[in-house]
Amino acid sequence: MSRLMSRALSRMLPPPRVPVRLRTALLRRARRLLADDAGMSTVEYAIGTLAAAAFAAVLYSVVSGENVVTALTGLVERALSTTV
Repeated sequence: MSRLMSRALSRMLPPPRVPVRLRTALLRRARRLLADDAGMSTVEYAIGTLAAAAFAAVLYSVVSGENVVTALTGLVERALSTTV
C-alpha cells in the first residue's frame, strides 16, 4: 500500500486519543478491506453475462415481432421491385 493511501487512512480513523491498540486494529482492518477485492472479477463477469442475455432476449423479441418482420419484408420487396 502506498504511503499516500496509508496517510489518507490515518486521517479517516478516530483521533489519536483513541487507544493505540484500537487505532492500530482499525487501520489494519481498513487496509485489508481496501486491498482485498478477491472475487470481484467473477461478480463483474456474472453481471455482464446477465445483462448481455437480457439484451439478447429483448432484441430477439423485437426482431421476431410481427411489425418488424412485416416492415423488413416490405422493404425487401420494394427494393427488389424497383426498376432502374
